[in-house]
Amino acid sequence: MYSKECVETFLKNQGQLFDEPVADNYEEAEEFLEDCMAVVADSLKEVKKYFEEAGADLEGMSAEELEEACEVFALPSGKYLIVEG
Repeated sequence: MYSKECVETFLKNQGQLFDEPVADNYEEAEEFLEDCMAVVADSLKEVKKYFEEAGADLEGMSAEELEEACEVFALPSGKYLIVEG
């Protein structure tokens, strides 16, 4: 179950990851996040750890570049939602 903050942020900003909307409403957005097993990270350090464990090469990538990655959605609370399309 994803928080209202996660679902609403993804629904509003899904265009940063996808060319066309994958969800038209709250329920579809929540279902999509569940289906792709999106992850919530408490900090950029956790975001970096997530990608490293997934085998991504982050060498030379700054924290700002990591935060701007299309799969990373900054949440108003300061946490991050990671959605892999």
